[in-house]
Amino acid sequence: MHVPHRSRVAHGERELPWDQDNHPGSPELSDQHHTPAGAAAAAGPAALDGRAAPDTKAALDARYGRNADTRRRGKLLAVVIAVAIAVVFAVWVIWAGPGQTDHGLDTDDVGYEVVSDHSVVVHTQVAVDPGTTVECAVQALDKSYTIVGWRVVTLPADEQRSRSVSTPVNTTTRAVTGLIHSCWVP
Repeated sequence: MHVPHRSRVAHGERELPWDQDNHPGSPELSDQHHTPAGAAAAAGPAALDGRAAPDTKAALDARYGRNADTRRRGKLLAVVIAVAIAVVFAVWVIWAGPGQTDHGLDTDDVGYEVVSDHSVVVHTQVAVDPGTTVECAVQALDKSYTIVGWRVVTLPADEQRSRSVSTPVNTTTRAVTGLIHSCWVP
């Protein structure tokens, strides 16, 4: 004999979730989730293949704020972002593109000569397009790789591509090496 479950709600108490008999396999849960065979057939093919019925789609669109204005706004936003990316790319191409050239500038450290405790001569090979003026920063380093001498030299335009340059650099203490730090076209 089955005794019906007494609800505490009738006595003014609140029914708690663990007081409910809704575990898997219980009649209450099973009845809620099973659809009679005839109901699925009556709902039509849309219910069988997982697509929402047209009235369900309209309800979902209304619930989540989707309408023609939001779709138009989304398309406009996509177009604006695409145009912005294209503009940034075009600016980058113009800035870093074929208009920028190093004029074939290339340098090689050939050697150095420590003349005294306060002087070193740096020997370098500089190659650049003929007719181009070049400036180079030459540095002298001590045994702890601290810069103890620095000089910027200007190489005037010449008809030859490659030239040897010897640059004297005054130092604060004895240098153990000298080299080109960088060269650029002014």
